[in-house]
Amino acid sequence: MSKTRVIEVEPVTRVEGHGKISIHLDEDNNVQESRLHIVEFRGFERFIQNRPYWEVPVIVQRLCGICPVSHHLAASKAMDLIVGVKKLTPTAEKMRRLMHYGQIMQSHVLHFFHLCSPDLLFGFDADPRKRNVMGIIDEKPELAVQAVMMRKFGQEIIKATAGKKIHGTGAIPGGVNKNLSIGERDFFLKDMEQMKTWSLSALDLAKNFTRDNFEKVGGFANFNSSHLSMVREDGALDLYHGNLRAIDASGNIIFNQIDYQRYYDHLMEEVRSWSYMKFPFIKKRGHLDGWYRVGPLSRLNTCGFIDTPKADKALQEFKGVTGGKPNHMSLAYHWARMIEVVHCVEKIEDLLNDPDLQGDDLVAHGERQEEGVGVIEAPRGTLIHHYKVDESDQVTFCNLIVSTTHNNEAMNLAVSKVAKKYLSGQPKITEAMLNHLEVAVRAYDPCLSCATHALGQMPLTVELYDANNNKIDGMSTAL
Repeated sequence: MSKTRVIEVEPVTRVEGHGKISIHLDEDNNVQESRLHIVEFRGFERFIQNRPYWEVPVIVQRLCGICPVSHHLAASKAMDLIVGVKKLTPTAEKMRRLMHYGQIMQSHVLHFFHLCSPDLLFGFDADPRKRNVMGIIDEKPELAVQAVMMRKFGQEIIKATAGKKIHGTGAIPGGVNKNLSIGERDFFLKDMEQMKTWSLSALDLAKNFTRDNFEKVGGFANFNSSHLSMVREDGALDLYHGNLRAIDASGNIIFNQIDYQRYYDHLMEEVRSWSYMKFPFIKKRGHLDGWYRVGPLSRLNTCGFIDTPKADKALQEFKGVTGGKPNHMSLAYHWARMIEVVHCVEKIEDLLNDPDLQGDDLVAHGERQEEGVGVIEAPRGTLIHHYKVDESDQVTFCNLIVSTTHNNEAMNLAVSKVAKKYLSGQPKITEAMLNHLEVAVRAYDPCLSCATHALGQMPLTVELYDANNNKIDGMSTAL
C-alpha cells in the first residue's frame, strides 16, 4: 500500500480571513493531491432567519469588515424587491453607485498595495522580513503614501454615502437615507486629479509587472476556465447592476443576459466534506466541467467594453495580449484589478458632478413581495443574496453565494498547479516554496472571512512528514 506525507500551510497569510492549504506527497515526493480548506463555519444563512427584513442589509454586512458595502448593497437590492421597488429614484441609485465605486476602489487598492505588491516588487522568494507592507514603507515610501491616501479616499466616499466607513446604514429597502451635500461633493472633487494620476500609475505598475515577467506570469497557476459576471444590456462592464453572462474558455457564450432573479436555473452548488465553502457550477455543464471563475479577470473577459474612456483604453490593451480571447492567467487578476480602479475613479468623478446626488427624493415604494434576489459585482466577483420573507415581515429563507465561493474550484486548481511545479521532488520545506502557494491564492483576493471566523493568534505552522508519517521538518512563525 502506498504511503503519503502531508504538508500543511495554516493559515494562508496576507488574505482576508482564515484558511489552510494541505499538500499530499507520495514516497517519491511527488504531489498527489492539493487542497485549499476553509476550516471555520459562520452560519449567516441560518441566523438571519426570523429577523425582520428591514434589518437584513445592516446585519449581513457583519459577514466581513473588508467588503461590508458589497453585502450591504446586495441585500438592499434584494430588499428593494421585497418592498416592491424595481426601479430606484435617480438620487438613490446614484448614491448607491457612488458608495459601491468607493468600495471597489478602496478594496482593490488595499489588496494590491498592502497584500500583493510585496510579492510583485520584491519577488516571490524574497526574505519574508522584507516581503510585507513594512518593506514597502521602508523601500518605497512614496508608493506606501499613495496606497494609504487612495484607500482613504475610497473609505471617505463610503462614509459620506453610508454614514460610516465600516458597517454603514446608507442603503435601505427601496432607496437610501441620505443624499450628498454640496460640501461633501466639493471635499472629494478637490482630490480628483490626484486620484486619477495615482490610479493610472497603479495601473502601469500592475501592467508592467505582467509584461516584464510575461514568461513567469504565463506559466504560474494558469489553466483554461469558464468565466461569469454581470454585464449591462449593451454588454458593457457594470459593477452595480446588469444581467448574468457566462463564457467558456474559448470565449463562446454559455448563457447571456440572464435575469439574476433566476440564477438558480443556471447555477448549482456542490458540497464537499473537507471544506465549509461550497463549490458552484453551471448546471448544464455539470459539476465536473461547469466550474468557472469570477472577479476582475472574469469581468474583463466577459464584458464587451467599459463606458469610461481611460479604463476602456486599458481594457483594449489588456485584451490585445491574448488577441481578444479570454485571458486565463491567474496573475493577470492584478492588472485587471487596477483597470477597475481607473474605471471607479472615472465613475466617481462623473457622479460627483451629477446634481441628482443633491436630490431629496430618496425612497421609492411598491407592492409588497415575498421573495427577492440581489446581485452585485463585489471586488472579488459576483455576489448573490437570495431571501424569502413571510407575511409577518420575517426572513424565512436565505441563500448567499459569496464572490470567493465562485472561485473555490479555481483556487484549488491554482494551488495544485503550483504545488506540482514547485514542491514535487523537494525533500525540505522552504518559506519561499510555500509563499508560491500563497501567491497563487492571493491572486484571487479571497475574502475567506465571508465564510470563516477565528479568534486569537493564528501562527503559520508548517510540518513535513516522511512516508512513514514521521515528522522530519517543521516551521512555526507567530503572526
